[in-house]
Amino acid sequence: MLEIDRLSKRFSGLVAVDDVSMRVSEGSITGLIGPNGAGKTTLFAMTSGFLPVDAGNVRFEGATVTSMPPHDRTRLGMVRTFQIVQPFAGLSVRENIAVGAYLRTPDRVDALAEAETVGNRLGLGPMLDLAASSLTVAGRKRLELARALATRPRLLLLDEVLAGLNPTEIRDILPVIRSIRDDGVTIFMIEHIMQAVMNLCETVYVLNEGKLIAEGAPAIVCSERPVIEAYLGQGAAARLQAEGGQPHA
Repeated sequence: MLEIDRLSKRFSGLVAVDDVSMRVSEGSITGLIGPNGAGKTTLFAMTSGFLPVDAGNVRFEGATVTSMPPHDRTRLGMVRTFQIVQPFAGLSVRENIAVGAYLRTPDRVDALAEAETVGNRLGLGPMLDLAASSLTVAGRKRLELARALATRPRLLLLDEVLAGLNPTEIRDILPVIRSIRDDGVTIFMIEHIMQAVMNLCETVYVLNEGKLIAEGAPAIVCSERPVIEAYLGQGAAARLQAEGGQPHA
């Protein structure tokens, strides 16, 4: 469904993403992990059209979208969320979700009805008429996800949707993410919480210093020495691997 072909991005002298290729299969939940500053969000920004690429191509369902602006990619069905959630504070939760629904319908009644359906599905039903600014961090994360779902995506790019959540909130949202995939939406997610990666993802890609250093099933990837070294350093990696352990993302 999604093909990332040899993408590169420089910021002055810094190579943020260096000749990276990835594939996200239709119907999958694919993870993107790596230490802070690895280039994950930059890769997402290029994939979704929020940053121009310096080299490489992005293809979505066989069509080249490398130079396509974000709103046109959204119309095709490629939608991303953001790690820092910024709802429209002056609007209600229902109206915020309806902003996404307007992509598919110009009718206010239809958009608000879609917002209610999506909001209920994401556990926001009791909060639909509250101001978006009144939501907790967990509520705002669900709102960001609901607004993206209201566009009726085929591919969701989730940028640390679990960041800032406590263990109970993480446990509660994992089945929600899985159910979205089960309903036909392919998911490509950046995540630091290894519990989520191990529970949700069939395939994981690992970036470090802008380079792809590993890919494969989560349990295998997280035991590879280059991945452990990227997170913990060479000395700690040697000790951990000798003990048969894994890094914590």
